[in-house]
Amino acid sequence: MLYFKRLAAAAILPVALSLGVAASATAEDGMLPKTLTWTTYDVGSSGYVEASAIADALIKEYGVRIRLMPSSSGIGRLLPLKTGRVQFAFLGSEANFSSEALYEFSGREWGPQDLRVLMGRPATAGVVSATDANIRTAEDLRGKRVAYVEANPSANIKTEAVLAFAGMTWDDVDRINMPSYGSSLLGLSDGTVQAAVSVPTAAALRELEAGRGATWIELPAEDTEGWARIQESISFLKPAEETIGAGISEDAPVQLMGYRYPIVATYADTDDDLVYAMIKAVDETYGIYKGMNAIMPSWQISESGKTPSDAPFHPGAIKYLKEINVWTEEDEAWNQGRLKRSENLRAAWDEANEKALDEGVSDKEWPAYWEAYKAEALK
Repeated sequence: MLYFKRLAAAAILPVALSLGVAASATAEDGMLPKTLTWTTYDVGSSGYVEASAIADALIKEYGVRIRLMPSSSGIGRLLPLKTGRVQFAFLGSEANFSSEALYEFSGREWGPQDLRVLMGRPATAGVVSATDANIRTAEDLRGKRVAYVEANPSANIKTEAVLAFAGMTWDDVDRINMPSYGSSLLGLSDGTVQAAVSVPTAAALRELEAGRGATWIELPAEDTEGWARIQESISFLKPAEETIGAGISEDAPVQLMGYRYPIVATYADTDDDLVYAMIKAVDETYGIYKGMNAIMPSWQISESGKTPSDAPFHPGAIKYLKEINVWTEEDEAWNQGRLKRSENLRAAWDEANEKALDEGVSDKEWPAYWEAYKAEALK
C-alpha cells in the first residue's frame, strides 16, 4: 500500500512516497536518481493528485524514492526549486509569473527566473459554485462572496479573467480572503464562499458535487467581446471545452479557460541528462498512471510535450521529444522566440535595477517601477 493514498486522505503534510526497495530499473542507464523530491500544489488539489499518480508509477517501475512537498503558494512551490532542495516542481501559472517577474515575483529578491519546462498537461479552469447558489453567468457573480486565495496569483488571475469576461473587477464582488486553494474549494461546500476558481478535476470538488451540486460559469468562445477583455491582460488563456470533472460530462460539457496545469519545470542549469531521464521515465510509465483518474490520459506525451507553455523547454526535454518525433519545427520556432524573450527580460531587469538605484527607488515603489520599465523595454 503506497503511503500517499493514506496520507492524502488524511490531509497530512508533507507526504513522503517510498517503497524501500532497491532500484530494479532506470530510466536511462542509471541517470534517474534513487531519490527525487518534487513540489506540488497542496493536498486536495488536482495537481497534487496527478503528481502522486506519476510518482506512484515511477516508484513501481524504477524503485525510486519520491517525496512530494505540497504548498498552497507559488513561492512555496518555487523557492525549494530555486534553492536546490528539490529537483522538479509541478507548477501552475507561477511558472509564467516567475519567468516574467510578475506579482510576488516582481520583488527585488526574485526577478525573471530562468525556468525551463519538461512538459505540461493541457488543462482547463473556471469559476465554480454550488448549484443551489444560482450562479450561472459571470454577471451573476456581482455582489457574491468570491474566493480570493492569499499568495496565489495563479488562482486569482483566473478569477479576474472570469470577472473581466463580464466587464467586472474585484470591486464588483464581495472578496473573501482564503488561506489556500484547497480551503477555497472546501468553502464552497460550507458556504464560506459562493464561488471559487478551480480546475474541474480537483478532488475537493467531489464533495461539493455529491452534496450541493457543482455548477460552472461558462465562457462561450463566440462571446468575442468577453474573450477580448480576458486576453487583453492574460494572453495565455484561451477558450476550451471540458468534458471531464465535477458537474461535467461528455453529455454535459462546459466552456471554460484553456491553459497548462500542472507544468513540470526546473531551472535552466539543471543537468540535461537528469531532465532527459525524468521526462523519459514519465513518458514510459504512462501506461501505469493513465488510468489513475479521468484526467491522467491528457499526460500523453504527444499532448503534454508541446508548445506553447509558460516558459521555454529544457534542452534535456527537447532531446527526448525529438527522439520520439513529438518536437516539430513549429515547436522549435516557438521555443527560440520564448528564449529570446527570457534573455531580453533578464537584461531589462538588470538595466531597471541600475537605473532605479541611481534614482533612489524604494523597495515599495519597485514593483510599479519595474512594470512600467518592462512595458517600455519589451515593446
